[in-house]
Amino acid sequence: MPTEMTAHRIAAYGDADAFETDTVPVPDPGPGEIRVAVEASSVNPVDYKIRRGDIPDFAPSLPATLGCDVSGVVDAVGEGVEAFDVGDEVYGMPGGAGRQGALADYVVGHAGTFADAPSSIPLADAAALPVVALTAWEMLTDKADVGLGDEVLVYGASGGVGHIGVQLADWFGCEVTATGSTAAKRDFAATLGADATVDYTTTDVETYVEDHASGGFDVVFDPVGDDHLETAFEAVRPYGAVATTESSAAESLSLAPMHAKSLELGVVLVILPVLLGEGRERIGEELADIAALVDDGALAPHVDERFAFADVAEAHRRAEAGDFRGKILLVNE
Repeated sequence: MPTEMTAHRIAAYGDADAFETDTVPVPDPGPGEIRVAVEASSVNPVDYKIRRGDIPDFAPSLPATLGCDVSGVVDAVGEGVEAFDVGDEVYGMPGGAGRQGALADYVVGHAGTFADAPSSIPLADAAALPVVALTAWEMLTDKADVGLGDEVLVYGASGGVGHIGVQLADWFGCEVTATGSTAAKRDFAATLGADATVDYTTTDVETYVEDHASGGFDVVFDPVGDDHLETAFEAVRPYGAVATTESSAAESLSLAPMHAKSLELGVVLVILPVLLGEGRERIGEELADIAALVDDGALAPHVDERFAFADVAEAHRRAEAGDFRGKILLVNE
């Protein structure tokens, strides 16, 4: 067993070139933790926002190893862990925010933040799932409680969270309308299970509500934020629900439409159990359900492009540019 490993870290906040390749000690798992030999990670907006210094309260201590998502093989098991054995293939969300992350040869995390990886897809591809699938799952179940026949509007349907949200809403038996700014993105959403698609850049809210909903959507699924949250309040029916991941527009956003329509607004932050250091078992329990859906053929991550860990700067630039579908994967080659 090596005592040192390669880690891709930032010593200070900055642009994508802030990443440095360092040799650091291999961490040991503490009580209740496991150590995983890392197969892959992926890029999420939270990763590059931490790297830029946009959300310092979420950052691991500097120098920081980023990467919230991980898949790999259990390498060591800490005291008191019974759920996993050495050699198990797992995926999870153990760190990258709040504690050191996955862009290294090994990562240590609380056992509750992992689950057995789906067996029907390559182990590396499982790393495209945790943050986005947990987010979509909690938006649709905790914050909206969708059900059979619900009319659901999915913003950003070709993105990381959105492309999972379309598939999950379809699996729940909802009537799914997906938005996209290009024909290619809308076609992609249709292949994922969207019943209808909308070019929100040329179609106003009133028109697509009239065309695709009965007096307003039961649920608006908004992983985009910005001015989308304001249009979500317009698109949802009275007594409906808006689920979002963004609060950046909250200071300038009027909540009067919520009062006028008696709406529910739910905000999801799936990394909160890691940040708080409590309730982490929730992550693993939900990931186990998600893995079952993948293995049942109801859900699949779409990997748009793959980069080696050594090319993490290029991967971050690609992610920030935004012109991709699904996820960008980082593979520990």
